Formats: sequence, structure tokens, C-alpha cells
Amino acid sequence: MTRTVYLNGDYLPETEAKISIFDRAFLMGDGVYEVTSVLGGKLIDFDGHATRLQRSLNELDMPAPCDMDELLAIHRKLVEINGIEEGMVYLQVTRGAPDDRDFVFPDPETTKPTLVLFTQNKPGLAETVKPLKIISIDDVRWGRRDIKTVQLLYPSMGKMMAKKAGADDAWMVQDGFVTEGTSNNAYFIKGNKIVTRALSNDILHGITRAAVLRFAQEAQMDVEERNFTIEEAQGADEAFITSASTFVMPVVEIDGVTLGDGQAGPRALRLREIYLDESRKAAI
Repeated sequence: MTRTVYLNGDYLPETEAKISIFDRAFLMGDGVYEVTSVLGGKLIDFDGHATRLQRSLNELDMPAPCDMDELLAIHRKLVEINGIEEGMVYLQVTRGAPDDRDFVFPDPETTKPTLVLFTQNKPGLAETVKPLKIISIDDVRWGRRDIKTVQLLYPSMGKMMAKKAGADDAWMVQDGFVTEGTSNNAYFIKGNKIVTRALSNDILHGITRAAVLRFAQEAQMDVEERNFTIEEAQGADEAFITSASTFVMPVVEIDGVTLGDGQAGPRALRLREIYLDESRKAAI
């Protein structure tokens, strides 16, 4: 079945949607994106994603293509048209398509942003729990990882390094400390304490991260935001990742070292359960 997508004000079959070869995302990686999960036909954490999108646009001095109310309406219409019960809505904003290639930003008065949205149907998204095996790789990305840009070449390379090594994903390491996963935030649990890297320009300010840490504290778990090493995580009781598409996913192996008994940890599974329950209640 052909999906209906959104492109600059129009709802089109995916086969008919076309973007200029001069679009800045294609030529310069000059764009930002968000991914919002859908459960029960409703959007999860939309306000958080919309707020982060606006922050990313502001950090890059990129105009917003529309207001957030209109953006919500577009999300909802795409979910309805495509019959998405469980899945995701991908959104991308670029600086637009000027008449030619140039490093200098085009005049926003004459070159409007490009806005693209499409859905991905993922039946069973919330029910799928696949404990992950992780490898570590050097983090050689640019210094503003807090901006959710479309510059995803190295994260893609990291996932391929993991696949080649027989693992599921990679955690990136800078100056001896874990920053984050290729498309997720990274955590370990020791006793009753969750440890994860503090927010800065070094990591993406995860929307799921914020919710999960709040729920963890409400569940009387301690949260410590600080730098940590791969070796610390290997000695932990449990580890996990969070993202909009995986929610909370246990990690059972790091660089060949098995955590605990090699099974999904009970605290990570409980956090996943709490996150899904609370997110469903708040979905819009």
C-alpha cells in the first residue's frame, strides 16, 4: 500500500513527492528532524518533540515552517490517513531549496523551509523487547550533538560496525567516557541507582530520556547524571537505552562482557512498563 506523505502543504502519495536537488539538506546536511511514536493511534510525547524541534531550529537560525498547532494537525492527519495504530511519524525541516548551491545561507524571505513528514507502520512496537548486545566505538561526530540534525552518517556507520561485530548497536566513547548510543541515550544500573551522562552539547537531549528519569525518581530510584566509562557499565547490574522508537530497551552485553545473568534486567523492564503505561495515558 502506498503511503500518503506530507510535503510543503500537500498530502501526496509517496511516489509523487519530489524535492529539489538544490535542497540544503541534500547538499549540506542543513536540516533537523524529529521522530514521534504512535501507540493506539495517538502521539507519544508530542509536546516534548515539538519543543526540541523549535530549539534545534533556533540553534541553527532556521525559520520554522509553521506553528506547533499546525504541526500537530499534520501529524494527526497523517496517522489517520495511513491507519497507523503503532508506528512512528518522521518529520524533517530543511533550510529550503535556493536557486543554486552556496555555503552562505539563502535569504529566508525568498527561500522558504522545506517541511516533510511521513509515517512508518510498526505493528507490535510496544510489545517487542529484544535485549541488546553493545560494542563501543570512538565518538568522532561534530560538537553540537544536542541539535537533532540530519547529519547521521557516523551513527549509521556505528550501527554497521556493530552489525559486522555480531552486535545490535554501539555506544560512542569520547575522552574515555560514554556519550550516547548511535540513536539513543545510554544508562547503567548499579543497586538502586541509574547512571547516565548529564545533558550538554555532547549528547542529544532525549525526550524519552527526560520522561524515563522522571518516572524512575517517582519510583524511588536514585538518578546520577555524570560521565561514566565502558568498564563501569560492564560491572553494572543492568544497562539499557532509551529512544522514541525503542522506549526503554535492556542491554545485556557490552564489548563481549555479559551483564548479570545475560537476561533483560527487572528494573529496566519495569521502567519500560511504567513509561509505556504513563505515555499511553498522556498520548494525544
